[in-house]
Amino acid sequence: MANVKVFNMQGAQVGELELNDEVFGADIHVPAMHAVVRAYLNAQRQGTQAARTRTEVRGGGRKIYRQKGTGNARHHGRRAPQFTHGGVVFAPKPRSYRIEVPRKVRRLAMKSALTSKVNESELIVVDKIEMAQGKTKSCVSMLKALGCDKKALIVTKDAEPMVVRASNNIQGVKTTFVGSLNVYDILNCDKLIVAQDAVKRVEEVYAE
Repeated sequence: MANVKVFNMQGAQVGELELNDEVFGADIHVPAMHAVVRAYLNAQRQGTQAARTRTEVRGGGRKIYRQKGTGNARHHGRRAPQFTHGGVVFAPKPRSYRIEVPRKVRRLAMKSALTSKVNESELIVVDKIEMAQGKTKSCVSMLKALGCDKKALIVTKDAEPMVVRASNNIQGVKTTFVGSLNVYDILNCDKLIVAQDAVKRVEEVYAE
């Protein structure tokens, strides 16, 4: 099992934590992570785009000129796709972009994402993440002490409104809790900052 250092919010090492290899030492499965990230991004799409076909645009009820004798191509209405202000040939219509990913694949992708952060030394375990007053400077000082100067994801065991409030105004910083943790956010951050009790909860959920 891999061991990681445990820090406090001031950046001082206060101990070590042994990670469960079933969760943080699994084989990295790139196709599974790709499938889950694609499903996540697809689910963010509203799918409300729309355009009008030739049957929906206004006008075009009269034949523009007689069928024969003009030397021109045969046309009926002026709203065919080849004309200005005509309809769209294969017009996009509202649809759902959601795709289903099997539960086993989702679990495999989560383990792969967490393992990749451990392998790349981008996992930072903090003994406690508490911000009583929800001040931005508290979160800024913690990030600076932990050496996080780029995108960071802060993970707590349960929803912590004060932690969310303290990090809302910091560019590149996102907060979540174990119940809403997803593969995309893990892979999209440069540093994964996890509370020690959150690590235990993750291992309880994803260890087989």
